[in-house]
Amino acid sequence: MPLRTVLRRSTPIAMAALVGLTLTACTSGLSLTQNKARGYEISEDAVKQIRVGQSAQLVTAVLGSPQATNNFGEETAWYYLGEKVVQTAFGMPLSKERTLLAIYFDKNMKVKDTERLGIKDGKAFNIESRRTPSYGQDRSFIDSLVSSF
Repeated sequence: MPLRTVLRRSTPIAMAALVGLTLTACTSGLSLTQNKARGYEISEDAVKQIRVGQSAQLVTAVLGSPQATNNFGEETAWYYLGEKVVQTAFGMPLSKERTLLAIYFDKNMKVKDTERLGIKDGKAFNIESRRTPSYGQDRSFIDSLVSSF
């Protein structure tokens, strides 16, 4: 059988297989976005268990170790940060929800107060991108190597 006839007959079969694989990939759970969680999963039930006057050991038993701590004066604060993110197929994460749980302790390491903050409680600010002018030449790494010889 000539090669031309074989190619002519196999082309529709190859195209059907390609379309079938494409449709299978679409229905197998692959999507353009994925929901992910970062940091702590701060549940409402866990937050309700933390009350004024409880010890730091009990807070650790309920929530786990804090992500960050801060001391000011005789008081201490523990911070738990949780974030829900949608990640696109191209790897770009988009923040959907962010929660900060702050637990404040007195000098005896007993819970003094709790505070739960979200994105709406934050403050947006612009980062200044101007460069400070410098006198002389801005050289790249390669320029520095070549000029040293």
